[in-house]
Amino acid sequence: MSNSNWIDATEEDSVPEDDVIGLQVGGRDIALYKVEGSIFATDNTCTHGHARLCDGFLDGYEIECPLHQGKFDVRNGRGTCAPVTEDVRSYPVRIEDGRVFVQMSD
Repeated sequence: MSNSNWIDATEEDSVPEDDVIGLQVGGRDIALYKVEGSIFATDNTCTHGHARLCDGFLDGYEIECPLHQGKFDVRNGRGTCAPVTEDVRSYPVRIEDGRVFVQMSD
């Protein structure tokens, strides 16, 4: 694994506990979530309604899309209820020196 795939996304403290933020990382719209002290990353666009997930409601490890209430597990991007039929892409995250790095690959 090449270090060039890891992109510095933001400060760890800028991701609030039990919440979600949206930001551009490596040219992609990414959602970052912090749950129980761990940070997770997915694409920020719902695969069903194309709404921004950062505008949704985070409940534990599930993000609810603000448009049609479909849900995804933020740990792996898996769709967890209708009307979602396609998972959202998730990304590996690492924390280093108080910074959040997201591994981006094609």
